[in-house]
Amino acid sequence: IVSWTAALQRKYFDLDTLNYQSCFMQGVFAHFPEILFIHRTYNPVGKVLYTFLVDGPRVQLEGHLARAVYFAIPAKEDAEGLAQMFQVFKKFNPAWERVCTILVDPHFLPLPTLTMEFPAAEVLLSAFHICKFLQGKFYQLSLEQPVERVLLTSLQSTMCSATAGNLRKLYTLLSSCIPPAQLPELHSHWLLNDRIWLAHRWRSRAESSRYFQGLEVTTRVLSQFFGTTPCVEQGMTLLLRYMQQNSGDMASSSLGLSPQNNHAPLDVSPESPRVEQLVEARIQHSLNAICTGPAAQLCLGELAVVQKSVHLIGSGSEKVNIQILEDTHRVQPQPPASCSCYFNQAFHLPCRHILALLSARHQVLQPDMLPAQWTAGCAASLDDILGSKWSETLDKHLAVALLTEEVSQLLQHCSQEEFERRYSTLRELADSWIGPYEQVQL
Repeated sequence: IVSWTAALQRKYFDLDTLNYQSCFMQGVFAHFPEILFIHRTYNPVGKVLYTFLVDGPRVQLEGHLARAVYFAIPAKEDAEGLAQMFQVFKKFNPAWERVCTILVDPHFLPLPTLTMEFPAAEVLLSAFHICKFLQGKFYQLSLEQPVERVLLTSLQSTMCSATAGNLRKLYTLLSSCIPPAQLPELHSHWLLNDRIWLAHRWRSRAESSRYFQGLEVTTRVLSQFFGTTPCVEQGMTLLLRYMQQNSGDMASSSLGLSPQNNHAPLDVSPESPRVEQLVEARIQHSLNAICTGPAAQLCLGELAVVQKSVHLIGSGSEKVNIQILEDTHRVQPQPPASCSCYFNQAFHLPCRHILALLSARHQVLQPDMLPAQWTAGCAASLDDILGSKWSETLDKHLAVALLTEEVSQLLQHCSQEEFERRYSTLRELADSWIGPYEQVQL
């Protein structure tokens, strides 16, 4: 089962921001939250994909991207954009409070934002990123081929056995082989920072070799699909399709995961295609059996979207947060089921978000989940439904409600200076509509 935690905006027909997490990914993070590894991938137009992976001694996952637990594309790589990205991640992952260590690359600039959002976590350079950094520098320096080969071999050997003695030997080798004027570019002092290597040293030589090979493949896959495609949406579509096609790798990992208290009681392991097909067939049968023909036709259209993309995100005590590659909506699963999206508000029929919840829980539609007028034998045609339920007033109300919610979120998560500026703009706009002599509550 694939679930989305995606928040995006359309801009010039391309994604502006994205936050993605499947049920499986969410479960993996809930099980292994102690060490978080963050990798960044840039595409040709400058958009950056943040990939969050779990790390540490307890993580024994095989397969490409099996350790990936979150994808995010911030609107901008500034403090505000990254703070919003981390806040969305925390909102859907209560286990974030148990993060002890975050591993990043040497060029990771938003450290203040990261430490502010994860105040209890220690931020360290990752052994993998240091290795890739040094490799790149060796190639850039245009060293003699025998020297370059010795350095690369020594680097590989040291990364697989990062003892203090081996790191000191590599440090000495760099000092003797690299011209003094260029040596500062390599930041060789990182090799002597024991705190960095303690997070990696627990691995055996064989485990280290598999670890680096796995991350190498993972980062190459990210670069292949996202890093080479100018269109963000196309790149993410290719990447997520690749993950779907290779979900067997993740299914082969034995996690023994148990649901978290604040999530719906779901099995986080990926379902086999046959199980998914059976669940979807049962939902289709329940729709055809309970609803009128036109109502079933509308709901099956919503189910078609669910089958391609969406499923459960997480739940609270009474309501469930469902998100497809669109705006977030809130589902009330207790009969009669309701959702904040336009489709459900206008037609009072099970929308894609309600159907996603049913699919994720392996449930089917029940008669008490929809109003009596849409049960079998009550409505004549699709035109009757569309004509009787469309309301210009409701259309305007929902549009205003969505815009209000979006503005509210932006105001809550901006700096005080930015808040004053935005509030002043809204104040002027309200006064221009109603007049400065009226007290307009914003």
